[in-house]
Amino acid sequence: MLPVIALIGRPNVGKSTLFNRLTRSRDALVADFPGLTRDRQYGYGKLGPIPYLVIDTGGVAGGEVGIKELMVEQTMRAFEEADVSIIMVDGRSGLTAADEHVADLARRHASKTWLVVNKAEGMDSDIAAIEFHGLGLGEPIAISAAHGDRIAALMDAVLGDFEPGTADEPDHPDDDDHELRIAVIGRPNVGKSTLINRMIGEDRLVVFDEPGTTRDSVSVPFVRNDRKYELIDTAGIRRRARVHETIEKFSIIKALQAIERAEVIIAVLDAQEGITEQDVSLLGLVLERGRALVIVTNKWDGLTAAERKHIRDELDRRLPFLDFAERITISALHGTAVGDLLPAVERAYRAATRDLSTSDLTRELESAVTAHPPPLVRGRRIRLRYAHQGGRNPPVIVIHGNQTERVPEAYRRYLINRFRKVFKLKGTPVRLSLKTGKNPYKGKRNKLTSRQEQKRKRLMRHAKR
Repeated sequence: MLPVIALIGRPNVGKSTLFNRLTRSRDALVADFPGLTRDRQYGYGKLGPIPYLVIDTGGVAGGEVGIKELMVEQTMRAFEEADVSIIMVDGRSGLTAADEHVADLARRHASKTWLVVNKAEGMDSDIAAIEFHGLGLGEPIAISAAHGDRIAALMDAVLGDFEPGTADEPDHPDDDDHELRIAVIGRPNVGKSTLINRMIGEDRLVVFDEPGTTRDSVSVPFVRNDRKYELIDTAGIRRRARVHETIEKFSIIKALQAIERAEVIIAVLDAQEGITEQDVSLLGLVLERGRALVIVTNKWDGLTAAERKHIRDELDRRLPFLDFAERITISALHGTAVGDLLPAVERAYRAATRDLSTSDLTRELESAVTAHPPPLVRGRRIRLRYAHQGGRNPPVIVIHGNQTERVPEAYRRYLINRFRKVFKLKGTPVRLSLKTGKNPYKGKRNKLTSRQEQKRKRLMRHAKR
């Protein structure tokens, strides 16, 4: 098994910066802003011969209430999961009451601890660590997470009790078995984190009745029926005019990166508030990126029959461009119909990655053209000769013919709908690429023989008379 290392400390001591350094990634959102991290973030890393799993946690200062109390619960779970806890303090701010509170928690709950003094760049390591001996957590180690100073020495000490043979798992365990990546997106406070907690069966993410609770994109790996999944919880995306804080701007960037990285998108809508312009814009972005999609309408419980009919009518009216996506109505809070989501995700993924043979595509193209020929253009018939697959996720169908640039948009939609119905491509957008073959004789003139030249001259003289 991989050694599990938890990063614990008060807010703004550099836990997320060290997490990114240890995992050689930028998965954790970093800013000079206390309390930025709220959920547990996991990452794989390897410095030296032993790979490990790192847990980034929210800051703990003591006396937390409200949402901060839920953040402390996440930290306590990290203590339980970790083989080693790295207790981080700020060498420039000095010892605080919050550091003493964290040290007390570590003494009571951590199996093994290492005390790390961060932000010690340009300082003598002994001077930076001297006042933290009183915490009673052993010899402090001075580092700089931002600059990478003494990080290798720290990990040599932390992993010194682990043998390389006990951690023979790969850095990325999903290399052999494919891990289906699913991003859960939507506006703030529509129930994304509640939904993920319900799907995995534990309180993995902080859930609070306050918009903007989730600030970072948090990956949640889990296994269901021997199938590996990675759920990506994203920050709620609001209209640009309402985004003022720099932190929220970076959170939105991370959410958009999650859309790009995911293979299937679960878009969560709020049945209580209806379909908004931001929902339509966000779903349009998913379509533009070509991602397989499942549309989930949350908070369905408590609605009257008339309200439910109104929501369904709104979906039909405002999202006609997403008629390919499967729609599911759920209650994430009570778990109603949540079990239908993963099967729908699997169907969408299979459709998005399906292999389509050239013979089947060409045969269906001929059938579609026979049933409904393309229109005439300047008195000439558009000819579509054959089709083949040009890509997957989303499926790209390439059609070759002549004058294909003049094919009307309505006829393109007809072909897409026909292919989707015949090949059962429900849940994924289908892209059509029309290519016109080059005429090898275009711009070339036949060279006349001497006899043809003489005949041409006689005809020219006759025409002049």
